[in-house]
Amino acid sequence: MTKRLVEFKSEFFKALASPLRIRILDELRQGELTVTELRLRLNVEATNVSQQLAVLRSKHIVAGRKQGSNIYYRCVDPAIFKLLDVAKEIFNNHLVGVKDMLEAL
Repeated sequence: MTKRLVEFKSEFFKALASPLRIRILDELRQGELTVTELRLRLNVEATNVSQQLAVLRSKHIVAGRKQGSNIYYRCVDPAIFKLLDVAKEIFNNHLVGVKDMLEAL
């Protein structure tokens, strides 16, 4: 694996290392949303949403499209949703393992 690829992966996962950024991406699964729409869905301050979108934009994970006075954000690559789904599957597998371990006790 090349050094550039390893660095890309590291920076990419750092961008995903926030629960709020993950929640934002999950909301963007259904399509474009504004900061206001995200704020209402996630029940967080608009400044928090904007800060997290800035991180995701800087890593080219989301992009914005201006329409009138609104900016609509979308996930750039739908493969990111597959990655989040795999993370959920790993989490569920972990829970099954913990459950089995607890039952064995």
